[in-house]
Amino acid sequence: MTAPIPSSATAPMLELHGVTKRFGELTAIEDLTFAVSPGEFVAIVGPSGSGKSTILSLIAGLDRPSAGLVRLRGETIGGPSIHVGYMLQKDLLLPWRTIRRNVEFGLEARPVRRAERRERAMRELARCRLEAFADHYPRQLSGGMRQRAALARTLAIDPDVILLDEPFSALDAQTKLILQKSFAQTITQSEVTTVLITHDLAEAVCMADRVIVLSDRPGRIIEEIALDLPHRDDPLARRVHARANEYIAHLFGLMKLDERFA
Repeated sequence: MTAPIPSSATAPMLELHGVTKRFGELTAIEDLTFAVSPGEFVAIVGPSGSGKSTILSLIAGLDRPSAGLVRLRGETIGGPSIHVGYMLQKDLLLPWRTIRRNVEFGLEARPVRRAERRERAMRELARCRLEAFADHYPRQLSGGMRQRAALARTLAIDPDVILLDEPFSALDAQTKLILQKSFAQTITQSEVTTVLITHDLAEAVCMADRVIVLSDRPGRIIEEIALDLPHRDDPLARRVHARANEYIAHLFGLMKLDERFA
């Protein structure tokens, strides 16, 4: 089930080459090398403390590697990039702004005219099926709707890559399943390159094209698994696919689950 880094006629969107990150005497990740193709959806799983969030911080340009290189479209990432959208576990919507104005927020520091900001915000709200709630405030929306609004805000800046840091972890089970499908459809439609970190192995299998499995700290790549499953835009359909449980069981075996995986 192991797969090499996908080859493509086009250059990778994202590359990590021999990346190590140290925090003083602590090594969070060590000698990571992988690439993500344009439009690909990659999930990263591993025990708590394996460096998953560190990887996203490096890709987002919020931190720099101690060794190795992180590249976006062939260019070394040296700081925060307007081409990378980062969505955290919490929606972080501004409570005093309407949903539309929250979606516009990331565009306000850029040379984007007011009319265009509104147009792009409404386009993404429509894609996330929230156009009817454009003039509502965050307090008037459910948790799942707020997360969809946060996704719309992330997509409004037209990023090359979006980073998802366990965006469904705070939701109840039913809302989580519904939102996974909504995100999958929106991401597939937008054709944006996506990197997801998650503790939920079923989520990784049901949403991604490929899963990268990390060891315990320092995080190293144990295995990369190309998911030969249809319906990337429909995680609910993937969950009942005959091979889905095989992939999930394989991941559980690799993880050697214990009290650290929580």
